[in-house]
Amino acid sequence: MFPNWEPEGRSATRTCVHIITRSRLTEFGLKHPDASAPLREWIRVIRRKSYGTHLEVRADFPRVDFIGPRRAVFDMGGNRYRLIVDMRYDLGRVYIRHVVTHAEYDRLMKRGLL
Repeated sequence: MFPNWEPEGRSATRTCVHIITRSRLTEFGLKHPDASAPLREWIRVIRRKSYGTHLEVRADFPRVDFIGPRRAVFDMGGNRYRLIVDMRYDLGRVYIRHVVTHAEYDRLMKRGLL
C-alpha cells in the first residue's frame, strides 16, 4: 500500500529521513481508508528532507505539536487522526510510535502514555 520510494543509486551517506516501522502506517491505512492519502503525503514530504530542529519540521507541517525533545504529533486527515513519532534528528530517522484516531489520542494523553 505504501511503496518504497527509494531512489535508484542512492549513495551510502543518507541525506533524507529514514522512516522506521512504516508497516504501522500501512495497517492503519487499511483500517481507515480515508487516512491513506494524508499518510502517503506525509511520507512523501518527510522522506525527502533532512531535519535538524523542530522549527524545520514546523516549516513543512505547521500544525505539528511537540511533546518533549523528540516526540512529535502530526494532525492527519482533517484532524481526525494523529500520527505520533519520535524524531531522531541526529540519526536522520523517524520512528512511528502510534497512528490513532483523535479519540484514541485523547485517551492515551489522559492516561499519560505519550
